[in-house]
Amino acid sequence: MIRILCTYPFLSSTIIFPLGRTTLLPSKVCKGYSFLHLGNWVRAKTPFSTRTVSALMRSRSGMEQVLVENEVQQVRLLDSVNDEHGGVIVELSESMDSKVFASMLKASLALWRSQGKRGVWIKVPIELVNLVEAAVKEGFWFHHAEPKYLMLAFWIPEGAHTLPANASHRVGVGAFVMNKKREVLVVQEKSGIFQGKGVWKFPTGVVDEGEDICAAAIREVKEETAIDTEFLEVLAFRQSHKSFFEKSDLFFVCMLRPLSFDIEKQESEIEDARWMPWDEYEAQPFVQNHELVKHLVDICKAKEDEAYFGFSPVPIASKFSNEKSYLYVNDRDLKGSKVR
Repeated sequence: MIRILCTYPFLSSTIIFPLGRTTLLPSKVCKGYSFLHLGNWVRAKTPFSTRTVSALMRSRSGMEQVLVENEVQQVRLLDSVNDEHGGVIVELSESMDSKVFASMLKASLALWRSQGKRGVWIKVPIELVNLVEAAVKEGFWFHHAEPKYLMLAFWIPEGAHTLPANASHRVGVGAFVMNKKREVLVVQEKSGIFQGKGVWKFPTGVVDEGEDICAAAIREVKEETAIDTEFLEVLAFRQSHKSFFEKSDLFFVCMLRPLSFDIEKQESEIEDARWMPWDEYEAQPFVQNHELVKHLVDICKAKEDEAYFGFSPVPIASKFSNEKSYLYVNDRDLKGSKVR
């Protein structure tokens, strides 16, 4: 702790001085909550007034010096990395008292503001939930949450922020699987809107994080019916809005070829599963009275008659990731064009 010579008492609680090199603060009258960074003053919010303040300060990396009641105290900064858009990302991992965190956050925000940073992201693991309130009091808001962490966001410049919104869509798949007898694989669900209504429907499900659409369709059929399949095409997709906790929904109807035929239903979710003659499936009141399903039935029939062609997955490489990805294209028409 370094004593400060001051002829007038401080009217505010703190002034922050950055560490790094020996800094001489000359005697002068200061107005504003001031942050000295390599000789540049940056104005913040809390007012104070002082005269004849002189201090010679030495520092260590990763710390800030805070002037409190005529004394300089050292405050740690939050570890951060720069993002690609002029902001910073903080991933908390160390347990600490919320008051200590609040001090570190204030000092860090002052530094980032002086550096012209824009967005601030703080990833809070679930075991450090006690730190959330302190960040919210500084103006952070909830951006998104996952099972093991909460992501907080903050915008330093004045005016409306330009940070990207949370993920806006959920992605689902439906599997059209038909054998050589023109029987379609269908299930009855134990829960959901079709529970107890006797409706036979295609196997459906939600795509997992990091999972390809083609892989999700194969997985869902296997989980619900124990049938092994080969993915062929995306036949169609539908977009809807405000379908799941105000999120939009993308639903991909996929065609798969069966590689096995003995059904074993999923006990936890499926009431029954069977191979159903196509005409019987199509005659269900549910199919006849549901506009979307009627369109899908027409597409599936046209596909069986080889009058309709969907989109097949083509593996591609990306400059942005080492992970493989797929481009879904009408490969048949592409092969027949002059492009190739």
